[in-house]
Amino acid sequence: MTTTQGAAGTGTANRTGLYLAGLQLVFTLGWTTYVVYLPKLAADVGIAPSAVILILMLDQAIFTIADTAMGIAADKLAPHVGRLGLFVALVTAISCGAFVALPFVAGAGPAAQGWFIALIVIWSITSSALRAPPLTLIGKYRAKPQVPFLAALTMLGYGVAGALSPYLGVVLREHDARLPFVISSAVLLLTALGLSRIEHDVARDTVPSTPDEAAKPLGLVPIAFIVAMIALALGYQLHFAMNSAPFYLRFAAPGDLQWLMPVFWIGFNIAMFPASLIVKHRGGLVVMGAAGLFGAMAIAAAEFAGNLNTLIAAQFLAGAAWGCMLMSAVSAALAIGSTGAEGKVTGLVFSALALGTFARMAAVAGGLQKMPEYAPLLHWAPVACWSVAGAGLLVIAAARLQGASKVR
Repeated sequence: MTTTQGAAGTGTANRTGLYLAGLQLVFTLGWTTYVVYLPKLAADVGIAPSAVILILMLDQAIFTIADTAMGIAADKLAPHVGRLGLFVALVTAISCGAFVALPFVAGAGPAAQGWFIALIVIWSITSSALRAPPLTLIGKYRAKPQVPFLAALTMLGYGVAGALSPYLGVVLREHDARLPFVISSAVLLLTALGLSRIEHDVARDTVPSTPDEAAKPLGLVPIAFIVAMIALALGYQLHFAMNSAPFYLRFAAPGDLQWLMPVFWIGFNIAMFPASLIVKHRGGLVVMGAAGLFGAMAIAAAEFAGNLNTLIAAQFLAGAAWGCMLMSAVSAALAIGSTGAEGKVTGLVFSALALGTFARMAAVAGGLQKMPEYAPLLHWAPVACWSVAGAGLLVIAAARLQGASKVR
């Protein structure tokens, strides 16, 4: 490859990463919009407030299945240039149509309750096309050294959305749902329509990897990797979604939470890019494992923090660790699935994230956070999840390195 061709390929790679970051940003902010308005929309159709958490759990249960299914579909479509972009665009159009319809159907009152639930199910299934399938392009068309940086760029959209979510929730609460739903759906659809262009660009500038063999059933290492990912996702959910706000309320007023909660995501966004350099040379499993252990120590520091400044520093470091874990998880998934199963393994990563969210919601629905006897469990479970998963991943990484050295 000439220098000019290499520069062009790098430029296209960076544009691909920025595009995927934008896609994750828009989609995640759309999810935040949905969560903010769901209680009111559900009340409009006669659904009790106590049942809203069950709807959100249904969403996560659907994501757990649909993310992997969409990843498998992406593996089958990606070798045919143009088909993956068309598939994502068509499914996204259905998803956006269902999403836009939600506030309008809710306005019809209790008679529309069945239609309201049906639209949520359709939206949940189809929105999975926006997670694993676009990332499949990175694994199939990009050189391995480029993958960690592109994974970091992609997850940047997720992290920025996480930082903006508290502000978005405050801004949206007093507005009618219809306009935010229409705007977020229109932006998401326009972004998804650009996937075909991105797909043609990466196919033009690079040669897709050709696996030596057909995709096989998952082996021991991929299964252990996904089990560890479930533990890491559960640890994140319990720490950030359940424990972080009570930690801050020890030293700050409730009105300050919208400024304090994003500290986690600032650490998330900053740490990914330096960590991507380590992933490039040492592999995603090593960074996941090390970040898991480091993050467990940061959570423990947050638990014992004696003042607000110490807590802020601990939350920043915990967010940095989660950013490293998630970025390296995507990189590792694409590497593990590099024999034609990139979409499947990446889909399993997103399914693990959804399963972790489902478990946290189930704990909330069961009222565990209100039971004093379970307080120690909820406080220390994130530390246990991250430390055990981190240690396990380092053992797997060491075993793989040892096996590779014996082969050489």
